[in-house]
Amino acid sequence: MRGLVVLMSLACLASTQHQALIDYLERRLLAIEDRIALWHEQTTRYASELRELKQQMVSQLENLDKEKETLRVNLDSVGTRVDRVERELDYLETQNGVQPCVDVDDKLIEQQVTLVKEKQKSKYFKLSDCSDMISSIKAMKILKRAGGQQGMWTKDTSGGSGKVYIFNGTHEDTVHVFSSVQDFARSLGLSVSQQIKLPSAWRGTGHVVYNNHAYYISQAEEMTVTKYDLRNTSVADSSVFPVQDHLPVYPLNPETVMDLAVDEEGLWAIYATRQTDKYISLAKMEASGLEIVQTWDTNCPRENAEAAFVICGTLYVVYNTKHPGRSRVQCVYDVNGLVTNEEAPLVYFPKRYGSHSGLKYNPQEQLLYAWDDGYQILYKLAMKKKLEV
Repeated sequence: MRGLVVLMSLACLASTQHQALIDYLERRLLAIEDRIALWHEQTTRYASELRELKQQMVSQLENLDKEKETLRVNLDSVGTRVDRVERELDYLETQNGVQPCVDVDDKLIEQQVTLVKEKQKSKYFKLSDCSDMISSIKAMKILKRAGGQQGMWTKDTSGGSGKVYIFNGTHEDTVHVFSSVQDFARSLGLSVSQQIKLPSAWRGTGHVVYNNHAYYISQAEEMTVTKYDLRNTSVADSSVFPVQDHLPVYPLNPETVMDLAVDEEGLWAIYATRQTDKYISLAKMEASGLEIVQTWDTNCPRENAEAAFVICGTLYVVYNTKHPGRSRVQCVYDVNGLVTNEEAPLVYFPKRYGSHSGLKYNPQEQLLYAWDDGYQILYKLAMKKKLEV
């Protein structure tokens, strides 16, 4: 009997423990279900927030695209207006230019008086009846880009065969030749040109081609002018320019110690010396024997000078800045006294790449052959008659 009571007690205890375990498991399952429900709720909320954030980002990106397009349109409009302002400035500069860059002092006045007296004693004998002067730059054409940053290109200024001569660099001895401007424009570069090797290297960019001869500075120290026959490929003549203590003629292109030029009246030399170090000097040369016919100390300053050329006996000096900007003719000097700075128009070149290392006038075509930062450019000149005095 006692054993039966013990067994019943054990059974009751086991049943109680089993019920307690079931209750515990049920509570745990309920807690897990509550957590799952909470996670599901939080996941749904996060997904909703992410969708809202995506919608906001899409909306903001659309607004940014619209603002970008608006900004692009505004920039295009500003660019158009800037171009218009530049054209208007070009017009105003040609109509009402700044005063020529002339430093008038007592020394210069005395120099001018001396020059006038010298002119009265020795009048320059013109070789032609040319009386043209520059009115403006009528048009420009960028032909191509060939060669280095500095150089010079030209045609034979006496007419001739129409060949194009390329002097690439400031210290080379190989001239590149093309049969015509069109042939040069269509070419793939200087490597396909006919090449003429000179007996000595040139200095600077102050060379010219005239009457089938190349005239170039072969020695910078003594300013030796060499005349080279392009047909016979031989040196026809050479001469030391009779000037002591010479200086680079253009401070913005110091490699050019002297600049040779050709106009309707023949061969000229543009140079500078320490005796008149602030101003540029000009000389008329005989193309046949390289003799000096006459010299002039001009009133054109060397400071910020970039290049120069001669047309009908008038020197045109082109100025720029150390940081390349607008090249402009700001000083003229007429050896016959028919043109003064006050009467000459202030000519601006179109703003392009850098600065001119070479400007060569062709009197047959009334074109300037320009070398600007490796680009070969043609400037068509509009001319007018000089005022007779």
